[in-house]
Amino acid sequence: MGGRRVDVTTETPLARVRRARRIHRALAQRYPDAHCELNFENPFQLLVATVLSAQTTDVRVNQVTPGLFARYPDAAALAAADRAELEEILRPTGFFRAKADALLRLAARLVEDFDGQVPDRLEDLVTLPGVGRKTANVVLGNAFGVPGITVDTHVGRLARRLGWTTSTDPVVVEADLAALFERRDWTMLSHRLIAHGRRTCHARRPACGACPVAADCPSYGIGETDPDAARRLVRPGPTPAAETPATEAPAAEAPAAAPRVVGR
Repeated sequence: MGGRRVDVTTETPLARVRRARRIHRALAQRYPDAHCELNFENPFQLLVATVLSAQTTDVRVNQVTPGLFARYPDAAALAAADRAELEEILRPTGFFRAKADALLRLAARLVEDFDGQVPDRLEDLVTLPGVGRKTANVVLGNAFGVPGITVDTHVGRLARRLGWTTSTDPVVVEADLAALFERRDWTMLSHRLIAHGRRTCHARRPACGACPVAADCPSYGIGETDPDAARRLVRPGPTPAAETPATEAPAAEAPAAAPRVVGR
């Protein structure tokens, strides 16, 4: 597996598209179970869960949200929540004071500007407090079936390792990936990249020797290349509770500028 290094400096745009789509097909075979790992039943629940997922794991969020949504089932109820009670519910997610503030402001805006409903357009979603393009694309792709590329830390890291972008700006990364893939594939591409980043292409020690896209990866060799040792580094899915969080910012995501996963 692996062995040759892809030279992205001499790669033509067409060759890059073909390589990118070949990688996506391989990831689809490797992670047939890739999906949004936040539990939700409607767009409101997914929006709230995504905001809570900052600086914690999806597993931890899924432990908190059943009680949260039983107490506050919609935007109106959440907007009227007692702050101290809300903070106590959110305490296990970390940064619970900031997250309580973010949710109260978010719910109030939904009630005031959108009749308590989560909008289904990116340009409306990014006007909500604490909602940037990443969160908006999660909600659009998974709750509304609108294709979107979610650039979290896993997607950004893998996009650079795979030679699809050189940028660290999530908006630029999103645009670079959008140019390589069919729009219909954007949501599942995000899920598969996140799965690969969590399970195989780790931030500190990627399992290069057990990677299904090693032959097409210009970064092959930065991690463990011995097949047996690499296989021991691969994590099973779904994500274990001790998984490194996929998000970086605390409760609020930077509002997005200009333009530019369905519930279970």
